[in-house]
Amino acid sequence: MDAVRLIVASRRALAGGGDPPHVMAEVWQAQALAQAIGSRLAVAGPPELRGEALGLTELAGRGCGVLDRPDIDMEHLRAAQLTDLGDARQALLCLGGLLGEVGIALVGLASAADDEGTYWQCMEAIDAADESRDRVLDMLRRLADRDEALPA
Repeated sequence: MDAVRLIVASRRALAGGGDPPHVMAEVWQAQALAQAIGSRLAVAGPPELRGEALGLTELAGRGCGVLDRPDIDMEHLRAAQLTDLGDARQALLCLGGLLGEVGIALVGLASAADDEGTYWQCMEAIDAADESRDRVLDMLRRLADRDEALPA
């Protein structure tokens, strides 16, 4: 499945809300998808994005690592369904939106957390999502700079 379709599915699932464990699972799924997209861009994306894409892969991986891994089988793991990046700019625009929504969902979870462990888990995941989104925005700027430099 292409990246944009998977991102849209993640955005819908995250917006659907639910109990905290469900939201945390969707946050984890979104971070795993960001990691997969970063990895694909690092290997097969535009050359000017490869360094930033590696950074996105690492940051999104950290975002997954600070959260408890949900019990998701491979057929429901969106990152495992990624087969095509499609247009890098469109994928990055959508991914930036998803990561922003992840941060908002995590703020809601952190503010309602019953225990300190969940609170800090959310805070670390917010940081990872924010840094991942910054990488996405950097890659979008690089694409814009490249397009400006091309002869008309």
